[in-house]
Amino acid sequence: MTNGGVSPAPDRSRRAVRPHLPMRPLWLCRVCAGPWPCQPARLLLLLEYRRDRVGLSVYLAGCLFDAAGDLLKLNAKPEPSPAELFDRFLAWTAHRDDGTHN
Repeated sequence: MTNGGVSPAPDRSRRAVRPHLPMRPLWLCRVCAGPWPCQPARLLLLLEYRRDRVGLSVYLAGCLFDAAGDLLKLNAKPEPSPAELFDRFLAWTAHRDDGTHN
């Protein structure tokens, strides 16, 4: 404490990013409880796979497969639907036709 007994402000740039990981078999985010991959998880995944969009799609296709099996075991009536699971896990990873990313 060199500022007359006042502690320096915390350096917020060094705060760790909490990983938004799935809680199985519910496939909800462990941090925010949203359907995984939640928006923060998507941003972190895009950053992690920024040079390998195909790798991201392959990883998420595996997660989609696991989630479909887990969710079907929890509930005989598939919820969310296969189309909703596709949108949730894979559709957002595709490139747009105008050359930008989702």
